[in-house]
Amino acid sequence: MSGRNNPRFGQVAIVGRPNVGKSTLLNALVGEKLSITTAKPHTTRHSILGVLNAAQSQAVFVDTPGHERRSGRALHRLMGRVIHQALESCDLALLVVEATGLRDADKQLIEMMSDRLRKTIVVVNKLDRLERREAVLPLLEQLQEFPFAAYVPISARKGINLEALISAILAALPEGPPMFPPEFTTDRDMKFRAAEVIREKLMQRTHQEVPYGLTVEIEYIGQREDGQWLIHGLIWLERDSHKAIVIGKQGEQLKRVGIAARKEIEAMLGGKVRLELWAKVREHWSDNDNELRRLGFDGI
Repeated sequence: MSGRNNPRFGQVAIVGRPNVGKSTLLNALVGEKLSITTAKPHTTRHSILGVLNAAQSQAVFVDTPGHERRSGRALHRLMGRVIHQALESCDLALLVVEATGLRDADKQLIEMMSDRLRKTIVVVNKLDRLERREAVLPLLEQLQEFPFAAYVPISARKGINLEALISAILAALPEGPPMFPPEFTTDRDMKFRAAEVIREKLMQRTHQEVPYGLTVEIEYIGQREDGQWLIHGLIWLERDSHKAIVIGKQGEQLKRVGIAARKEIEAMLGGKVRLELWAKVREHWSDNDNELRRLGFDGI
């Protein structure tokens, strides 16, 4: 008979519709900002791996893009494939929904996951947005109609009930030794993480269709003899009008983005950074498989 305290290891896919707090949850579980967050849908475009070490056990989380039933351009189809691949390869899924209630997109995702609900924990997020905690009870009763492994109400942003969620996750993982060393937190290198920080700052400062037509490529990252880091970033946009918005009047918008991104990247690298940014137009990059492959998108 296997012992209750034997080490556990497994891959955990974090899925849900856009803006339910999947990336905030990943960052809270791992205790480090690995995935960028904004109020805009489809901020997450890649699968991002984050590792939680707890006692002798290890959970490997995969943050995924927000799920929507839409074909659209190549980028959206790619994001859909990333979700399916994460679900197919995981030992456990976390389905993130909002405490305020289920929407049609949540129900569509439950239907899509119908064959693996017993290996799914429902994370009822944004508990802090309810005036009274008891207001979540009708939703929990509704979710009990489905054969989920567990239901855990939390607030990822406030850290409410995270320990209960971690306990439920570890209990649901298969027994086995950790595969990564304790200091390992993510499979993404600094080049990727710096590009994502810059994109986050751009998305926070631009509106309408601009955020969805931009991506960031780090052309160079290296450390000089004096210890300062030098980073060259290219901001790719689909229209000249988007480029004008990103640069701003007399370059002020791009300057503000650069300052905000540089401060965060300096904290990540633990040293001074010189960040140089250029905005360029590459039409229809998000609907071109070759461009997506060149820019390092997963699953092409």
